[in-house]
Amino acid sequence: MGILVVVIFSIMHRSGFVNIIGNPNVGKSTLMNALTGERLSVVTAKAQTTRHRIMGIVSDEDYQIVFSDTPGIIKPKYRMHEGMMDFVHTAFTDADVMVYVTDVVETPGKNAASIEKIMRLDIPVLTVINKIDLTTSEKLDLLSDVWKGLLPAARIIPVSAREKFNVGALGMAIRNALPEGPAYFPKDEMTDKPERFFVSEILRGKIFENYEKEIPYCTEVVVETFKESHDFIRIQTLIFVERDTQKAILIGKKGAAIKKTATEARKEMERFFGKKIYLETFVKVRKNWRNDENYLKNMGYLKP
Repeated sequence: MGILVVVIFSIMHRSGFVNIIGNPNVGKSTLMNALTGERLSVVTAKAQTTRHRIMGIVSDEDYQIVFSDTPGIIKPKYRMHEGMMDFVHTAFTDADVMVYVTDVVETPGKNAASIEKIMRLDIPVLTVINKIDLTTSEKLDLLSDVWKGLLPAARIIPVSAREKFNVGALGMAIRNALPEGPAYFPKDEMTDKPERFFVSEILRGKIFENYEKEIPYCTEVVVETFKESHDFIRIQTLIFVERDTQKAILIGKKGAAIKKTATEARKEMERFFGKKIYLETFVKVRKNWRNDENYLKNMGYLKP
């Protein structure tokens, strides 16, 4: 008499929080967008563009990756900066996989304190050398050796986030490093942020692109109304600056500067949301908002 043996195969599911950290301007946000396939993080040529911790969720049948883009590591000058660095500190405590991003331009070991903290982590660490399209293979080999010496337990992965070179290999390395576990979010979710957040980020990104000196850094965008219908979205925003002179520069002669910026933002919002956008933009002065505890709590920079 034969014996029927039934073998049940189960697909192992992996999930985890993958936190992206590094110095300003090394390409963390560009990398985040390349890994998620969505433009969730603001990308400009200026440092300190990212102010909040932004999650991008990538799911498939057998895995879910919760990416976090964090502000660049800086020495705080304002209370707002302290809140931004709190996002970075938190990223050290809740990561299942840490992605430390450097590039071919910055001096290795620039933030010795952060590197020391990474060395003490007991989770997988990937050191990503970005912008390799700006160097030679010989220089890249030398730089990789330096980083192997600084973070010997980490895996070194060279990429060009802008050109999307080797991003697929990085994504595979991240998936393989994830622990086993169930999904944290529904599989159709892409981010933990509400729609209003991306409105403010898109407009703030255009301000970073179109203005120089202190204007982008003293500016904050608040979405007053977000009314969505079947065919269009009506949005009203406030842009806060700290001084009347900054307000005048932001508006420009006969309103030309702010009109240009708002038009560019509206077009990008239409691409992002896939709907017609009616955007109203107003500029107001709020003195010293970057050190205003209550305001920063309301804006999500500080804990209530």
